[in-house]
Amino acid sequence: MIQPLVRGWTLLLALSVFLAAASAGAQEAPHAAKRSKAPSKGAARMLEPVVEPKATDILKAASSRLAAAHTMKFTAVVFYENPSLIGPPLVYTTKSEVILERPDKLRVITSADGPPSEFYYDGKMMMAFAPTENLVAVADAPPTIDAALKAAYDSAAIYFPFSDLVVADPYKDISDDLKFAFYIGQSRVVGGTTTDMVAYGNGSVFVQAWIGADDKLPRMVRAIYRDDSARLRHQMEISDWLLDLAVPADTFGSTNAASATKIQFARPDPKLPPSSKPPAKGKKAAKSQ
Repeated sequence: MIQPLVRGWTLLLALSVFLAAASAGAQEAPHAAKRSKAPSKGAARMLEPVVEPKATDILKAASSRLAAAHTMKFTAVVFYENPSLIGPPLVYTTKSEVILERPDKLRVITSADGPPSEFYYDGKMMMAFAPTENLVAVADAPPTIDAALKAAYDSAAIYFPFSDLVVADPYKDISDDLKFAFYIGQSRVVGGTTTDMVAYGNGSVFVQAWIGADDKLPRMVRAIYRDDSARLRHQMEISDWLLDLAVPADTFGSTNAASATKIQFARPDPKLPPSSKPPAKGKKAAKSQ
């Protein structure tokens, strides 16, 4: 993620406003406490999670529609929140143009509020290309899209938010460890069509999806991860759907990527030098001279 930078004077101004508001709130707190009332006995209680057949039927229909397509093209615009330096989250965006051919070809061209990226997989090789830096990582790849997505994540932490849409069995990815699923109703706003709204999830994520009532194609997905104390929201809008289209053979490669400076696939996790050791617990690291 892109870490926003805030100049010192802007941060100080924002903090002064925030602290002033907090101070005023603190002074009002005792009076507010006196005015508050205990919740009534009839207050709504949390319902036990259930898996409603109507919701899973909609998810299964969408999964079947996607899985049956030999080729697929769509646009995914992802909005994700990242905490600002003063607390409240900022929103950043990526836009991915996706083309796949089952079972072993995938192309993802991504523009973003940050460096663009390109990913190519042709059933034998996968390439991750950074056009701004003119760098490319190339590696042998397994023979299916599902396995290639896993290999890309394991080797370089490459992850696509729309992975559930392109795997061989989307419903399996959704239903594994499914704890709840329920039908919400219909929307005539999202995606310029009528969609069925469903919510589903498990112990780690809560998802709301808008799925075309007629064509069974997803139009929007929102997710909140339960282990995220900030409850940051992730939203993906999916549009420009084309299924079973003719795809040119040269779609899943790039001459620009092939001629770029080659680097190794590697995860971006920070690594300590082999000879270094972390400071002992409870001791501060020595200051550099």
